[in-house]
Amino acid sequence: MDINFELYKVFYYVSKFLSFSEASEELFITQSAVSQSIKLLEEKLKCQLFFRNTKKVKLTKEGEIMYRHIEQAFNYIKSGERALEEMNSLGQGEIRVGVSDTICKYYLMPYIKSFNHTYPGIKIHLTNRTSPVCIELLRKGSVDLSVINIPEKCDYKNITAKNTKTIKDVFIAGNNFNELKDRKISLKELENYPLIVLERNTTTREFFDNLMAKHNISIKPEIELGSVDILIEMAKIGLGIAFVPDDCVNRELLGDDIFVLDIKERIPERNLGFLIHSNIPLPRAASKFVELLEES
Repeated sequence: MDINFELYKVFYYVSKFLSFSEASEELFITQSAVSQSIKLLEEKLKCQLFFRNTKKVKLTKEGEIMYRHIEQAFNYIKSGERALEEMNSLGQGEIRVGVSDTICKYYLMPYIKSFNHTYPGIKIHLTNRTSPVCIELLRKGSVDLSVINIPEKCDYKNITAKNTKTIKDVFIAGNNFNELKDRKISLKELENYPLIVLERNTTTREFFDNLMAKHNISIKPEIELGSVDILIEMAKIGLGIAFVPDDCVNRELLGDDIFVLDIKERIPERNLGFLIHSNIPLPRAASKFVELLEES
């Protein structure tokens, strides 16, 4: 099928903005030209790509399928352009990193600081999402690398994983649960207490659920949140027992307000690391950032 690439370019921007007028502004062409290009593309593809009305534009099922492929293609092209621009110089450029708020705060920040000091002209663009979403961003080419909690089963086509740090998870509680201090607690006993954990569709929550299932423990969390920092604050004021990575519980927090439970069972360590796409060459700046992470 011989279709002018410019038609796909118009389709990409209409799909991105869900607006013919915004696409025309981005492409510096008239709205009429945008409309004609979409009409021609639909004729060539023999399907409708958009639902149109006077207020907004919406992708059809066929349009959504096409957009997933076109978005990936555009991201690949942009990566190639950036790689050429940065080939001979690290004086300017951009790195796109997918990372969760927690990993950014407690792990990645020193590396960002060091890289920025060495290459001040390189912009570091962070996209804060959960680890599973960061994997999808990488798969689509929307980021150069994703720094995540590596899932227990990490077998993604065309994605390479590199472990850089081990993580140990702990249960923490506030003074409302002082009866649990200074004694060993079995995981089974936790069924009798309110648990505060991360929300579903996160790697840490998946690990927690698998840990409980492995020990035949049935726990319905009292509170589910999207932030480890808030989990810790909830534990401090006595709303329940929180399950968090130990790196997030620093000495400042381990005072009179909070303590770590001594669990009888061994909680396996996990891995934190980064993912890169095997089929998308890294721009030079992103390669330097990866080297910095590998040195750790």
